[in-house]
Amino acid sequence: MTDKHHASLAIPPHDPNEGRALPPRDREWRRAKIAVVVVLVVLAIGAARTIVSDVIQRHAIADTTRENAIQYVNVVTPKPAAASGDTLLPGTLRGYVESPIYARATGYLLHWYVDIGARVKQGQLLADLDTPEIDQELAQAIAQQEQASSSLGLAKSSYERWQQLRQRDAVSQQELDERNSTYTQDIANLKAAQANVARLQQLESFKRIVAPFAGVITQRNVDVGDLIDAGSGTSRALFALAQADPLRVYLQLPQAYAEGVHENQEATVTQAELPGQQFHGTITHISGAIDVPTRSLQIEVRLPNPDGRLRPGAYVQVALHGTASHQRLLVPGNALLFRAEGPRLAVVGADGHVALRKIVISQDLGQSLEIESGIEPTDKVIVNPSDSIADGDVVSIAPAAGASSPGATTAQANKEAS
Repeated sequence: MTDKHHASLAIPPHDPNEGRALPPRDREWRRAKIAVVVVLVVLAIGAARTIVSDVIQRHAIADTTRENAIQYVNVVTPKPAAASGDTLLPGTLRGYVESPIYARATGYLLHWYVDIGARVKQGQLLADLDTPEIDQELAQAIAQQEQASSSLGLAKSSYERWQQLRQRDAVSQQELDERNSTYTQDIANLKAAQANVARLQQLESFKRIVAPFAGVITQRNVDVGDLIDAGSGTSRALFALAQADPLRVYLQLPQAYAEGVHENQEATVTQAELPGQQFHGTITHISGAIDVPTRSLQIEVRLPNPDGRLRPGAYVQVALHGTASHQRLLVPGNALLFRAEGPRLAVVGADGHVALRKIVISQDLGQSLEIESGIEPTDKVIVNPSDSIADGDVVSIAPAAGASSPGATTAQANKEAS
C-alpha cells in the first residue's frame, strides 16, 4: 500500500524511528527489582522494630513483676529513753482513811449540819435522826428494869426473914432453898433488864451521826425527812468522809522492778492539772507477793498533803527513783504487733529477713512504747508492719523521702518502652 493510499485513509505514515524511542525492557526490570527490595527492607525494618519493642516490653513487665513481688517496709532505729533511773507508774490518790457513814438506828433524818467539802473534826455532829420506835422501846425497858428491881427487893427481904426462921428451926431447909432460888432468879432478871436498857440507850445514841475521824466530807446522800434504815446491807450511806492529809497512792509495780524497791524509798508525784509542781512521798508498805494475774507487786506510797492542794481520787503519775536497772528504748506505738504468744516487734536483719522479737513493755506512753527488753539500739524496727508478716519473710527497706525508688525507675522504663 502506498503512502498516498494511507493518506486517503487518514492513516499516519509509519515513522521508521518510532520503535527506537521506547526504553529497553531490562531497565524497567531493574527498576522493579529495586522497588521490591526497598519494600522488603521497609517491611523487615518494621518487623525488627516490632520484635525489639516486644522484647523490651517483656523485660519491662518482668522487671515490674519482680519489683511488685518485693515487700518494701519503713524502719526506725530505737531511741534511748531518758536515763533517769526512774520508773513512772500511774496511780490514783486515796485518802489515808476513807469511810462511808451509815446509820446504826432506823428513823427519819431530822437535820444535817455539814455538806460536801466541809472539813470536820473527830466526834463532830453531822446529822440528827428522829427515832420514835427506839424511844418507846427504851421507855419500856426502863419500866421493866424498875419492875425487876422492885421484885428483887421483895425477894431479898423474904429470903433474909426465912434465914432467921431457919435458924430457929421454924421452917424447913427446902422452904429456905425456894426463897433463895427466887432471890437469885430476880437478881438475874434485874441484870437482864439493865442490859436491855443499856442496849437501847446505846442504840438511841446512834441517832446522833458523828464523824469517826477528822477529814473532809466528799458525799452527802440524804436530806431532811428521808427514811434511814439501819445497817449497810441495803441502805445507802448518809455521808462519805475522807482524811486528806496524808494521802495514799497504791501502785502496781511490774515484776521486773520488784527487786529495786524498798520501804522508805523516795517517790515523786505529779499531776497534769498542776504543771511544774512535784510532791514528794515515801514508800510505806510493800506487798509480800507478786500478783499472779498481772505479774506485778503492789506498793503503797504515803504522801503528805498539809495544804490540801491534792484531792483524793485524782489521777497522778508516780516516779519511783532508782528502780530502773538498765537503759530502756523507745519505739513508735504503731510498730507493735499483737500475737497469741504476746507482743512482738518485727526487726529487719542485715540479710533482709524479718525476725519477730519477743519484747517486754515497760510503759505505754501513747505515741511511743518504752521497751524493757527484746531489742537492741542498732536494730531496724519495722513501722506499720503488715498483719501477715512472719519470721523469715524477705523484705526491702524503702528509701528515704526524696530518693529515687526502684519502683519509680521501672515505671520510667515502661514509659520509654511504650
